[in-house]
Amino acid sequence: MYGKVRQNMSVQISREALLRAYRSMRTIRVFEERLHVEFATGEIPGFVHLYCGEEASAVGVCANLTDNDTIASTHRGHGHCIAKGVEVGGMMAEIYGRHTGVCRGKGGSMHIADLSKGMLGANGIVGGGPPLICGAALSHKTLKDNGVAVAFFGDGASNEGTTLESMNLASVWHLPAVFVVEDNGYGEATGAAYACAGTQKDRAAGFGLPYFSCEGDDFFEVYETARAAIDHARSGEGPVMLHVHLSRWYGHFEGDAMSYRKAGEVAEQKKDHDCLKKFRARAVAENLLPEGDMDEIDAAVADEVESAVVTAKQAPWPQDKDLMADVYARY
Repeated sequence: MYGKVRQNMSVQISREALLRAYRSMRTIRVFEERLHVEFATGEIPGFVHLYCGEEASAVGVCANLTDNDTIASTHRGHGHCIAKGVEVGGMMAEIYGRHTGVCRGKGGSMHIADLSKGMLGANGIVGGGPPLICGAALSHKTLKDNGVAVAFFGDGASNEGTTLESMNLASVWHLPAVFVVEDNGYGEATGAAYACAGTQKDRAAGFGLPYFSCEGDDFFEVYETARAAIDHARSGEGPVMLHVHLSRWYGHFEGDAMSYRKAGEVAEQKKDHDCLKKFRARAVAENLLPEGDMDEIDAAVADEVESAVVTAKQAPWPQDKDLMADVYARY
């Protein structure tokens, strides 16, 4: 009998929610690994930054959000998009720069957005997301719609003035905001231990933000910790910081030789800190999900991503007449 998570969890997760979470993480993994292959062909314009190894962070957080909630992402935004429900085919077309993409081919990998899903966009500006969620959180507070706004950013962006100013503003205005530090240990090629003075916990305390921390290779830990952080913000208690410790498996960008990482570091992370392997092992060991159900998801996701690539390559390019579309908004 397959039921709900209970052991070491104060929050129960239904079987349906677990299946959705596993599918979302698997989709991110397959999507990103396929992009790693496709980018090498030279057919994808611009830069690509992959999220492999970090899947449980985006999914564990977004599994606690509703369609009414909003998120802002980073340059490494594919995982956040998928976790928030952005359609895979539209994302792939966008990355290929095609007119059928979610931003009509004009955003590309680093600027995917889907406001219908509460996804304010990936962002090529380091620290560009936190100010956006202050505006979104102020809207939620003003409209009293019970929504929260979440900013994902890395350890590098935690040093940016925009991020620190946003935490201060959110605290002063008592906003329903969650600042998620996805700490993979590197700001591009610079180690966090070298570049980040003090601790993230102390930084949060400096702005009066409650601090939550979890290991990003464990979906269940991320889910429960994120639930507590989001509930705090949603209940009107003000902004919080959620510090997720994780690792990325590919370079900062596609083409990064990663010469700054020690030999065997990534292989060790894949062996001991794979969030998908950990999820499957616990789900089977505790009779949370049948292994066959997860195998079926694996096959379905592989087909979905394959179809997305084929369709994207056949889709039309934006035309000259599209150049000025969506540039100006009339109110």
